[in-house]
Amino acid sequence: MKTIDNFNFANTRVVMRVDFNVPLNEQFEVTDATRVKAALPTIKKILGDGGSLVLMSHLGRPKDGPTEKYSLKHIVKDLSALTGKEIKFVSDCVSEEAFQLSAGLKAGEVLLLENLRFYKEEEKGDPAFAQKLAKHGNFYVNDAFGTAHRAHASTTIIAQYFDAQHKCLGYVMAGEVASINKVLHQSEKPFTAIIGGAKVSDKILIIEQLLSKADNIIIGGGMAFTFVKATGGQIGKSLCEDDRLEIAKSLLEKAKAKGVNLYIPTDAVIADNFANDASKKECAINAIPDGWMGLDIGKDTIKKYNEVIAASKTILWNGPMGVFEMSSFEAGTKAAADSIVDATSKGAFSLIGGGDSVAAINKYKLADKVSYVSTGGGALLEYIEQGTLPGVKAIEA
Repeated sequence: MKTIDNFNFANTRVVMRVDFNVPLNEQFEVTDATRVKAALPTIKKILGDGGSLVLMSHLGRPKDGPTEKYSLKHIVKDLSALTGKEIKFVSDCVSEEAFQLSAGLKAGEVLLLENLRFYKEEEKGDPAFAQKLAKHGNFYVNDAFGTAHRAHASTTIIAQYFDAQHKCLGYVMAGEVASINKVLHQSEKPFTAIIGGAKVSDKILIIEQLLSKADNIIIGGGMAFTFVKATGGQIGKSLCEDDRLEIAKSLLEKAKAKGVNLYIPTDAVIADNFANDASKKECAINAIPDGWMGLDIGKDTIKKYNEVIAASKTILWNGPMGVFEMSSFEAGTKAAADSIVDATSKGAFSLIGGGDSVAAINKYKLADKVSYVSTGGGALLEYIEQGTLPGVKAIEA
């Protein structure tokens, strides 16, 4: 794997894809700079070597060209504060002014291009647009794992305009790829995958891939009720994908055939309404009364899941166990997070991936107590499903 550590960037102008798709408030202020901070080690390495840097990113999903709320100019102040550098900014990523500014960069200088998605050609993976972006540098670095599963102009197509000695992965990308490969290809046994979230349909491919790699697959969240109903349980008005019942059954059968322990919750915290202050009680997950819905896993399930996690040497967590955003229904997700931290402290390797799992681990302030927190939910899942990503393959080509 070609990473930034394989190169010296003295007198090199690097065009680098970053993921600065950060949340902004109504005053266009950055409310969470995590993604900007993630890119800092790569930025500092390039500038420290004596290189100059052209940064390109998307922000949000602009539909009709330039839009004030999606302008990357709102990131400049934070980026400048975090890097300790004056950041040059240009209001169009492929204008003549942009090319003049990038061509004139001196060692140690940084230029941020305007939002790539102001051009529809970015998401279409347009080669002519990618070739224009490539003119901004004589070396390409991809450090945007969150978009590496898209064959967009700036994440994949651009790489074909640089030879093997002039493109590589940044630290974020390299760390993500190394962590996923460790879980998928060098996992110490037992390997436990904890899969939660609302829908089975979102996780079918990942579960099928994990059936040939994991020893244990723990199911939680709304998707559990599709499995429960598929095996004849009564689930009240809990979330369920009736068109996925046969698939759920077949996953259970495949797990059995492969000798994989696929754990479904045995009890649930149920509520008469989807609200934090709803009436709630616990019951067997396959005997939920009419008019009630399951919103978290119950105490018996938590105990069993904790035992499985505690005995694991490799752990992948993708998706919460319940509606953890509501304090009344967060016990299952909090218990999973605590168990993963405990197992990690005893030598297990833990990879946390997917927006909600990352939100949970951050909510409980445990991110520094697990082995690796992935920055890209969709990219992580696709890497597990496909074995690679367009943005990674493009660097290796």
